[in-house]
Amino acid sequence: MNCRNKFCNTEYTGEMGVGDQVAVRREGSIAIIEIDNPPVNALSNAARAGLLRAVQAAAGDASIAAVVIAGAGRTFCAGAEIREFGTPPLEPLLPDLIDAIEAVEKPVVAAIRGVAFGGGFEIALGAHARVAAPDARFALPEVKLGLIPGAGGTQRLPRLIGLAKSARLILSGDPVDAVEAKALGIVDTIVDGDLLAGAVAHAIAMAATKQPLRRLSCSDGMLSVDKADPTAFEAEAAAQLKRSRGLDAPAGCIEALRNALTLPFADGLKREREIFVRLRDGEQSKAQRHLFFAERAALKVRGVSKEVKPRTVRRVAVLGAGTMGGGIAMCFASAGIPVTIVDPNPEALQRGLGVVEGNYRASAKRGSMTTEAVEAALALIGDSSDFASVSEADLVIEAVFEDMALKKRIFADLDRLTKPGTVLATNTSSLDINEIATATSRPGDVLGMHFFSPANVMKLLEVVRAEKTAPDALLTAIDLGTKIGKVPVTVGVCYGFVGNRMLHARGRQVEALLVEGAAPADIDGAATAFGYAMGPCAVGDLAGLDVGWRIRKESGAKAPVADAICELGRFGQKTGAGYYRYEPGNRTPIPDPEIDALIGRIAAEKGITRRAISREEIQERLAYSMVNEAARILDEGIAERSSDIDVIWINGYGYPVAKGGPMFHADRIGLAKVAERLAHYAAITGDERLKPAPLLAKLAAEGGSFAAFGRNAGG
Repeated sequence: MNCRNKFCNTEYTGEMGVGDQVAVRREGSIAIIEIDNPPVNALSNAARAGLLRAVQAAAGDASIAAVVIAGAGRTFCAGAEIREFGTPPLEPLLPDLIDAIEAVEKPVVAAIRGVAFGGGFEIALGAHARVAAPDARFALPEVKLGLIPGAGGTQRLPRLIGLAKSARLILSGDPVDAVEAKALGIVDTIVDGDLLAGAVAHAIAMAATKQPLRRLSCSDGMLSVDKADPTAFEAEAAAQLKRSRGLDAPAGCIEALRNALTLPFADGLKREREIFVRLRDGEQSKAQRHLFFAERAALKVRGVSKEVKPRTVRRVAVLGAGTMGGGIAMCFASAGIPVTIVDPNPEALQRGLGVVEGNYRASAKRGSMTTEAVEAALALIGDSSDFASVSEADLVIEAVFEDMALKKRIFADLDRLTKPGTVLATNTSSLDINEIATATSRPGDVLGMHFFSPANVMKLLEVVRAEKTAPDALLTAIDLGTKIGKVPVTVGVCYGFVGNRMLHARGRQVEALLVEGAAPADIDGAATAFGYAMGPCAVGDLAGLDVGWRIRKESGAKAPVADAICELGRFGQKTGAGYYRYEPGNRTPIPDPEIDALIGRIAAEKGITRRAISREEIQERLAYSMVNEAARILDEGIAERSSDIDVIWINGYGYPVAKGGPMFHADRIGLAKVAERLAHYAAITGDERLKPAPLLAKLAAEGGSFAAFGRNAGG
């Protein structure tokens, strides 16, 4: 088969040396080229240009027998410089660089330690062989940025390992370790000792044998199997698309992979680039790239300087063996951190431990955890009915009922029983942590760690900074959050913090829309059309309506429709009826005329004439009421930047990823329009809370944005 790499048979000339962000040295007849762009060796334009010059120089040097490409420091290459996506592309483009690497008429070996992600992985695929350190990880995570691999990943990887395996890697975007990469056929060998020495030895051996070089662009390789029977690939593609929830990038990945099956390499590469550019310039990728940077920005917290270090946490205690306490304990055990569940009720403790073990066993059965990992996690979970056992912990997380008096008693006991420096955290979702801290003599150690249910699954962690929380205590919670796989976002103290405060604002509109004329199915249909997986009424039924009902009764808040439904004993799926009714053993919500009649009676009592409400009005009132509340939250300093709010709603409340979060979405629509629609709905409903918040009104009048406000405010 003729080689389809446009650089093959090209003569190279040049001199070896040190280029921008690339270091070059010789070891005998082997040229070692290292990408040197700390901290992660991203493929900036300077790095690409330097790498191309070094490769061309080595190719044209008759005294060089082979080339090793590596990464300086602790990693190979984390991929493209994402910040360059919004700027005009500069040559050399990454696909051309990789083509040039592959076309070298001498063995080129990629030596991979740390991560080879995105473009870094694609560079490795352009090499003729790949050797890896045991700590190496490989991923093509572009789909998580609303993109596809754009430098040959969808064309070379299938030729190396086949379409079905490639689809699994590319469509999930998740990394595989060196052992799995070797099993898949990505890695030729794993080097246990000195990686560069092993790579040099591998290159010398390849040069000595003078066997034909393996250029993935020049052979169908494993694709021949898929061409004979594409069933496995089509099944994998269908399964992945089902999970994509209307995102464009997964469909683009599948289109590009199919092209590998049907088009010559050069044509497939051209189509891959076209798809990449189309997605890059689209709204979804802009939203997903915003979230990428937003999660990183959330780790930078005002008042926590680089000199501040987190406290050492070797053991954690969780107070309360209920659903939340058990889930929190699982987070730490799964991350390899010993944790003790403390509950004074032995029966509740054993019941909670049983639920935890059941959850782990279910994970093993699904294949999401190995049996060995489950056993290791369970071995890290201790239990105690003796409250004094908290004395061994470096961090205590209280996860009991939302009762202020109870929490203050617990924190007074923690103050007495824990050692100095122990971080004292509460999982409260709404109570005043400043007041809780007054129960101790060390309020600097007190903060909130608000997990979301189910805690062992949900990614969000609201880290709540109280008035006197010490910077190192705050950093400890943030650091631990990342270690246990959460997305930590720091917020201030107010009722409901950020996420639940906005949720309550939306909840008020759900109540109002129901009374004014919308049915639960109308509201949920509008929400799912907007991009949510479930609408608010269906979510309430799933979570249990009695939870919010109990909180409202304690706080004196009212939700006439939801309260009336609960008074009928309808708490959602667990009772077979809530906003909807449910058939036994079936979670499908069925609209219920009894609820329609109930809502009609409530409207009549309030003197409201119900009307038909459009899907557009439902969507705008749900979305913009949250944005309005978020503007107040920003103005009050409860959130430091608007992107923090986006991270909270994406990771904790199922906000559509394709829209980038409520604040990003509002900025894209234009704050003038958001303010105008809110003013309109405030006028027709008489709801004062819908009037544009002062900050929103100000930014709308000035043509500003939430993103710019956060930057100008120092966030």
